[in-house]
Formats: sequence, C-alpha cells, structure tokens
Amino acid sequence: MRIFSIQSHQVHETDQLPQALPPQGFVWMAFARREFELLQGQVQSMLQGLCDAQIYDLHLQDVLNNQLPSHYDYTSDYDLMVFRRLARGRTETDLSKPGEILHQESHKGGPGILRKIDTSPVAFLVFDRVVISVHPTDCAVRSVFAVRLLNSSNLSPAQAAHRLPANPADLMLRMISSVVDGYLDLRRELTRQLDHWQSELLDPHARFDNWSALLNARLTLHYLDEVCEDQRAAMQDWIDALGSWQADDTFQPESLEMLRVRSRDVLEHIERVVHHVGRLEQSAETAVQMHFNAQGNRTNEVMRTLTVLTAIFLPLNLITGFFGMNFENFPALHAEAGVWLTELFMALVAVGLALLFWRKRYLG
Repeated sequence: MRIFSIQSHQVHETDQLPQALPPQGFVWMAFARREFELLQGQVQSMLQGLCDAQIYDLHLQDVLNNQLPSHYDYTSDYDLMVFRRLARGRTETDLSKPGEILHQESHKGGPGILRKIDTSPVAFLVFDRVVISVHPTDCAVRSVFAVRLLNSSNLSPAQAAHRLPANPADLMLRMISSVVDGYLDLRRELTRQLDHWQSELLDPHARFDNWSALLNARLTLHYLDEVCEDQRAAMQDWIDALGSWQADDTFQPESLEMLRVRSRDVLEHIERVVHHVGRLEQSAETAVQMHFNAQGNRTNEVMRTLTVLTAIFLPLNLITGFFGMNFENFPALHAEAGVWLTELFMALVAVGLALLFWRKRYLG
C-alpha cells in the first residue's frame, strides 16, 4: 500500500490510510490486489468519512476479479475503470488460467522468447478528490509513477505544476497511457521474432519444424487483439461519459478540456496498438500461406523433373526392350558395330529429348 497526498506543488507519501483530505489537491491510494481485498472494510470506512460515499459491492467484485476484461462504469459518486495491462512476467494466477498467455519460443538461434504476457487488470476508482488504484503485485506502473511523483517535489513550483496531475482523473489517464505505451517493448520483440520466422518459412533451403511455437504466437496475437479491443471500448465509454461533464469548482474548463485531450490521445495510442497487432497477425498468416505455396511450387518442380526424366528414359527402355526380343533373323544383333550404333542412337535420342525439354523450360 502506497498513499500519496498530491497538492499543487508538493507530494507527501504515507503508509497510513488518510483521515482527512488535504486543503488542496487530492489523495492517491495504490494497493496490491490481495492487499485491497484484506483492507476493503477499512477502505470503505475511510471513503465514508472522506467522500461520504462507498464502493458498491458489484464494483468491489470487479476490482478484485483478476480475469475481468477492460471496461468502464460510473455512479453518481465515482467512476470505475478496469484496464488490462500488457506486460512481461508472471501473473497472479496459475499458468493454466487465462490471465496470461505464452508467446513464442527460441528456435535454432532465433531471437527467442517463451515469456508470459501478463494481462492482469489494473482497476481505478476515481472520486472527486480521491483516486484508488488496485494493481497486480508486481506492477511496474505503480512504482514508476510513485518515483515520478516524489521526484517532482525537487522541481520548481512551475515545473511541478506542469508535471503533477491536476486531479484524480488526470492521474488515472496518465497511468493508463503508461500501460498502453508498455506494449512498445513487446511490439519490438514480437516483430523481431515474426521476422525471423518469416525468413525461415520462406527459405527454400531450410526446413521449418517449429509449428507449435508459431501456433502459440498466432494465438498470442489473436488474444492481444481481443485485449486491445476491450481497452478501446472501455476508453471510448470513458470519453463518452466525459463529454457530459460540466465545469465546476472541482474541474475548471481548462482542466476538463485537458482531460478530453488526454483521453483522445490515449484512445489514439490504443488504436495504434490494435492496428499493429492486426498487422502482425496478418503478416504471420501471410507468411504461413506463402510457405505452403512455396512448398507446393517446390513439389510441382520436383514432379515436373521426375516426369521429364521418365519421358527421356521411356524411349530408351523401348529400344532396349526391342533388342531383347528373341528373333532368329535380326541383322543388327549379328553386326560387329551393332552394339555401338545402338548405343549411339540411344544417346542421340536422350540428348535430343533433353535439349527439347530444356528449350521448353521443363528442366531447371
């Protein structure tokens, strides 16, 4: 549990649940999921005292559910955003549960992986002056933002006012943007691995046999596409709800407009991720199709070569069969040069057929 009191130019951290709100600014409370589950009674009592509101039981279940897809919901007292992250590492669930997905193995010196993509959700409860975030145990986003907030205290008031979030919704959007941008490292790794496999698939001298890893990669891309689509739908719902907000004492017109701009920016980042994942998925599918087409062409080339060889040797077999018949009167059999003439004739037939097929490009 990490609790920060964020004011216009200062940030203070404490390890105790706050009993009162700061004169200005807001409070950010960050919990690990298991920790929030154990402290939910105390958190409810604290919210009742600070905000005169409590979290609904259905929303508590959503926050504690590790398998819930990204979605947005709201009440008259607070907004709920559940956003699945894309990070490398283990999830809080077993490997047999759908909280994580495998992506790619190393193969024959390729840029290798078999890592877990952690898609555990991060939940945000946004009140007027309080924001609660519930993270997986090893969530790096929480640590990064905590360090960033504490370092802002060493800046000048003007710089701190620019870098510090203006309100709870602003903090939530900044963290969500960081979650989306965390896909960049995975994107580079996935792209590098798929490029390596495409080279192997299209290499006519290589035999690709790592089909299980390629299937896992395609399933990974399909799952990532579903996760990103849920993220986009949740963010779109948030933007639609934000459009109905009115400026008041809590949200000045400038702050409200900045929230809308930042929300559209996050949505644009998500759409770029969706586009890139779809392009990777299409690229993998195209590489597999090109591989089988190349294998089919190679099989056709082999069959054509075998057919040409059969066509060349067929008349030779006919000649040798003809000379193997038991005739009493066969002048060529008794001639001294009969064997050499027959072999010369057979060679001319073979060379002539080979040249004919070569000119017709039946032979490579």
